Formats: sequence, C-alpha cells, structure tokens
Amino acid sequence: MVADNSGVKGTLYLKQNGPGSAVLLTGYIKGLYEGAHGFHVHMNGQLTNDCKDAGGHFNPFMKNHGNPFSLDRHVGDLGNIKTFSRYHPTEVFILDKLITLEPGRENSILGRAIVVHEDVDDLGEGGDNESLRTGNAGSRLACGVISRMIDY
Repeated sequence: MVADNSGVKGTLYLKQNGPGSAVLLTGYIKGLYEGAHGFHVHMNGQLTNDCKDAGGHFNPFMKNHGNPFSLDRHVGDLGNIKTFSRYHPTEVFILDKLITLEPGRENSILGRAIVVHEDVDDLGEGGDNESLRTGNAGSRLACGVISRMIDY
C-alpha cells in the first residue's frame, strides 16, 4: 500500500527458524529519497487512510520508543533503513530478537503492519515527548500487512 501517492513500494520477506529465534527481514523498497527512513511494525493490519489506520507502533509492553538494539523499546521499533539513491532500490536486511512470527505470542507481529516513514527515526534520543513516542520519523510513505506464508 502506498500512502498519499508517494510512489514507494516493495516486497519484504520475514523468516524465523524456530520458536524463540530471531526474525530476519529482507527485501527491497523502491521510490525512497536518499537518506534514512524510520521502519516500524505498527499495531494494526489496517492500511487505509494513508497508512494512518495502522495505529501507533506495536508496543505490548508499554515501553518508550527506542533503539532496536535495546530491549527497552517498543517491540515494533526496527530503527531505520538507509537509501543511497532514489533511483536504486533500498535493501532491507534486519535481524531482530524481540519480534516473533509465532502465533499467539504477546510479541507476535503477524497480522500487524510494517510502515516506512518519510524521515529518520531518532531512536528516542530527540529530547522531546514525540521522540519517546514515535522517534520523530515523520509521515507514513508506505505500509503492508505481515502475513504468514506456507512453504510447500
């Protein structure tokens, strides 16, 4: 889903090798401007209203927004993805130990939305309340629902 005709689109793949193991997110996103862009899992798998219906960051443990390398963060805080040129796809390669694809777990991201933001995520270090809530990552450029694919 593209928000507000941003032209941003892509495909992501998520893989978890077993219960309790880290989740690997890989793929490519096209149409982003050069720079860093906030990349988060949001509460709802609702993609309408320019991705705003996805709600806030996925935060089942009621933590402040933070660095993806910390356990003291929203579960959905995956940091930033870096775009080197608007004319080349942005590669996504994230390994995260806090999220899971296991159904029924409190930190499961199945059925939720991945959102790419316009601006850099300050990782909760911006010195204001919005930083501790959203990382000041700006508007939503694109979103998609995380669904389980079965290999045959």
